[in-house]
Amino acid sequence: MRQSPDSQPSRALEVQRIALCLQYDGSAFCGWQRQDNAPSVQERLDQAIAELDPHRPVHTVAAGRTDTGVHAAAQVVHFDAAGPIPPQRWAKALNGRLPSTIRVRAAAAVAADWHACYGASYRRYRYTLYNSRTPNLFLAPWSWHRYNCLLDDQTMATALGELVGEHDFSAFQKAGSRRSHARTTVQEVSLVRHGDLITTEIQASGFLYGMVRLLMGQLVSVGEGRLGLDAFRERWQQQRRQEVKEAAPPQGLCLLRVGYPQAVFPEAAWYDCQPRYQLDFADPPTSCEPPEGSPPLASRAPD
Repeated sequence: MRQSPDSQPSRALEVQRIALCLQYDGSAFCGWQRQDNAPSVQERLDQAIAELDPHRPVHTVAAGRTDTGVHAAAQVVHFDAAGPIPPQRWAKALNGRLPSTIRVRAAAAVAADWHACYGASYRRYRYTLYNSRTPNLFLAPWSWHRYNCLLDDQTMATALGELVGEHDFSAFQKAGSRRSHARTTVQEVSLVRHGDLITTEIQASGFLYGMVRLLMGQLVSVGEGRLGLDAFRERWQQQRRQEVKEAAPPQGLCLLRVGYPQAVFPEAAWYDCQPRYQLDFADPPTSCEPPEGSPPLASRAPD
């Protein structure tokens, strides 16, 4: 007796690894990683994937764990799916279920052993400083407004340039890191001023917990004259973490992109997706007095 199609055993669904290029406005999230007491990007993404692919538990892996309030222009995430959705359709399907503060720019099928974190050859962050006397509502969610002192961007660029190479960056690592060591390789850096906007970019093989925000806090101290170049150099080269007390606020920081030996996504969906801000008129500070409430001058190199 022939069995009807409905009575035949169901075929096992094929598992496929999917890579996503993800953007998010980090303002309302506790960061990428799922937390028990606050909303995270991972939690919202996992919920959306589970609605579309209920055949297996959702386990998303990101290239980097951004902190509370930090943005991402091209975060990379992978997960395994067993449903019928074609790889290229995942972006549109997920965007219909995600909040407007999270967007999937591209989706692609990758090898079963491809890994968003361990397979990355670099991560690149961008930090935006707004160095004007006048506040700007449209820049506030995406930059750090330093208004009391004209920042010396050339000295800041000199300080930043010395970090290129493999070094121990313990001075720029927040407490709570699970890394066994603090060595990493900074591959490229840049610091450019356009009018009242200063854009800093740092590319490295990997970043320590809180590294970029602690570093930016120190660079601003250098730019305001509160910390000399020699003192800045001694702090990070001698791992004086106890002297690094100022962290830049999160809203100026954006995970710009993650690189891999072989391209995963179309360049238009992945490369430099955060717009570069531009203002037609500049209104730079004229005073070099430290901002009110700044910590006292410490470890300033002698003149």
